[in-house]
Amino acid sequence: MSELGHHGRDRLLTLFFPVVVLVASTPGAESATFTIVNECSYTIWPGILSNAGTQQPPTTGFTLQPGQSSAIPFPASWSGRIWGRTSCAQNATTGLFTCQTGDCGSSTVECSGAGAVPPATLAEFTLDGANGLDFYDVSLVDGYNLPMLVAPQGGKGGNCSITGCVADLNPGCPKELQVEGDGMSVACKSACEAFGDAQYCCSGSYSTPSTCKPSAYSEFFKSACPKAYSYAYDDGTSIFTCASADYVITFCPSPSTSIRAAADYPTAATLTDTPAAAGNDGLQVSSGGRTSTAAYVALAAVLAVSFRIRSH
Repeated sequence: MSELGHHGRDRLLTLFFPVVVLVASTPGAESATFTIVNECSYTIWPGILSNAGTQQPPTTGFTLQPGQSSAIPFPASWSGRIWGRTSCAQNATTGLFTCQTGDCGSSTVECSGAGAVPPATLAEFTLDGANGLDFYDVSLVDGYNLPMLVAPQGGKGGNCSITGCVADLNPGCPKELQVEGDGMSVACKSACEAFGDAQYCCSGSYSTPSTCKPSAYSEFFKSACPKAYSYAYDDGTSIFTCASADYVITFCPSPSTSIRAAADYPTAATLTDTPAAAGNDGLQVSSGGRTSTAAYVALAAVLAVSFRIRSH
């Protein structure tokens, strides 16, 4: 969550994270296991960025084939973000590794301290923060490239809610926000990224909650994914807490719904507030991860939500 200044969220997070820093080193805090699952029909390359001053996990980027999952131990009091990269390849001549979306610019599979180039769907975490709680969210403030679900496992305290964005927003992304590749929309920019306007970036004279309001563009994201951050001051419905939990992060979870066309948005997927079940032994690294994640995904119910984009 440390590199969001150009999208206007730094003002929100400076209110939150100084408290975390003071209490992050709770004695006896244990590491958490993050199981990252690829339910997409194609390969993804997860990227991991740790905030400054945070102990690093054992990897900052890796390959995940369709149906695979990887369990990674994260340090106690870790804070940072996780995202997925798509359509990555290593140049045969230069040897440089690049991705069509979510690229971290490191030129290798490991991101090594570099964050995602927008647009990218982000899972953001601060473990063992204020009052011993984990704080987590899924953010579309930097735009969108992949459906993503975050499910706490075996936690206590807080609400331990599932959150994320399970809808495929790329087909119906407004034309002016689209990132095109291979003849189709492969990612969806934020309005801030697309236009650089202060009213969309929550900067300048729009740098407070009273002056920075949702736009028609942010409501495109919010209507489809009600629990995800859609703009800088969207924290009231988008930050969740748990304690002593492990986490399952699923890319392309099912059920999912595609947003087909900007003029005719169909139903969008809404997540329930039901905490994930405890007791998930054996989730280490596996192929055919769909079966192992079925219990998590089943907790995300689909609720029909009809919406239109308002003119602004």
